[in-house]
Amino acid sequence: MELHLIRHPRADVAAGVCYGRSDVALAEPAATVAARLRPLLPASYALHASPLARARLLALELGAPRFDPRLQEMHFGEWELKAFDAIGPALDAWAADPLGFRAPGGESAQEMAARVLEWLAELRTAKPDGPVVVVAHGGPLRAIAGHLLGLAPERWLALDFACGHVTRIDVEEWGVALKWFNR
Repeated sequence: MELHLIRHPRADVAAGVCYGRSDVALAEPAATVAARLRPLLPASYALHASPLARARLLALELGAPRFDPRLQEMHFGEWELKAFDAIGPALDAWAADPLGFRAPGGESAQEMAARVLEWLAELRTAKPDGPVVVVAHGGPLRAIAGHLLGLAPERWLALDFACGHVTRIDVEEWGVALKWFNR
């Protein structure tokens, strides 16, 4: 399976604001990002996307996506749309356990990864007969790529998916190959 992972265009949110699952506007038109990405994508593909607006709008510019809520970004609960500075010392608890910590009313990175990897397992079981393009968010893309590349979950945060860029991973019976990252 030829897998293309695309992070949504940059969100129109002030720096230092936690926006995880919140539906926020784009800082760059989805059509502009789609035009930039099209030459990097195969001629035809199955398209999957998060239903959150910042991914949905780009996916609609790229084709006819299948939306799946499991591809949404991590839910930060009461932290959504708050400045990290305003969250204060609770950030220390998150830094001490980045995979297991859950913001009040939200979900942990482990919980987010479990739902994303459930989606990935279903995709792999379906054995798509052509390339697959996924438009989602940094957290879910880290979980997909980190899992496929055999990285320990603690290392997934090192996979820094740039907004409006595409990464290609080929998944074969013999193993996985990272073809390119953040083009």
